[in-house]
Amino acid sequence: MTTSELGTGPRVVEPGARAGMAGVLLALVVIGAMHLVGPSSRVDPVRRTISEYALVPGGWLFDVAVVALALGSAGVIAALVAARLAPARSLPVVLLGAWCVGLVLVVAFEKTNWSIGPSLSGYIHRYASLVAFIALPLGALLLARRHRHDPAARPFRIGVRIGSWLALASFLPIVGAIALRGVTGVPWWRAVPLGLLERGLALAEVLVVALLGAWALAHARRSTPRGSDQPLDWPAA
Repeated sequence: MTTSELGTGPRVVEPGARAGMAGVLLALVVIGAMHLVGPSSRVDPVRRTISEYALVPGGWLFDVAVVALALGSAGVIAALVAARLAPARSLPVVLLGAWCVGLVLVVAFEKTNWSIGPSLSGYIHRYASLVAFIALPLGALLLARRHRHDPAARPFRIGVRIGSWLALASFLPIVGAIALRGVTGVPWWRAVPLGLLERGLALAEVLVVALLGAWALAHARRSTPRGSDQPLDWPAA
C-alpha cells in the first residue's frame, strides 16, 4: 500500500462507518414506526414477514429504509477495507457485499402477494432475502475470526459474534419445522411464528452492521495519531 493510500484510509473510514450507523438508525426508526402507525400497523408482526409492509399503502417507506440500510452497509464495508480490517478481495468482504446486493434485490423484486398468487418477482425476493440474511452473519463471523488475537478488537469481536450467532439461530425453528412436516403435517410457515423470527433475525443483523461500523471507526482512530492522517501501525490481519 502506498503512502497516499495510507493517508486516504482514515478519511474513508469515518464517513463510511457513520453512513452505516445512520442507515441502521433510519431503518430501525422507519420500520419500527411502521409497526405502530398507519395501515402497516395492521400487519400481524408474529405471523407476517417484514416485507409485507411494502404491500400496504405507504409501503415506499419500507423500500427507502431497506435501501438506506444497503447503502449504509456498503459504507461499512468500505470503512472495514480502508481500516485494513479486511482485504477488499476476501471472503468476509464478498459475503458482506452479498448482504448489500440481497437487500437491493429485496426492494427491486416485490414479495409475493398471496391474495393474487405466486410470482417470479416473489421467488427472487425470497431467495435474495435468504442469501442476505445468511451472508451477513457468516461474513461477520469470518471477520471476527481473523482478529481473534487482537486484544483491542475483543469487545467488538464478541458483540459481532453474539449478534451473528443469534441471527443464524433464528433459522433453527424453521429447519425443525421443515424436518417435522412429514410427522406433523403442518406446513413450516404455519408451524413457527415466522414474522417474529424474521424480526428477531433482522434486528440482530442490523445491530451487527452497526457494530462493524463502530469497530472500523475505533480501529482507525486507535491507529492514527491525533492531528495526522497517517496511521501509526495498521495490522495486516
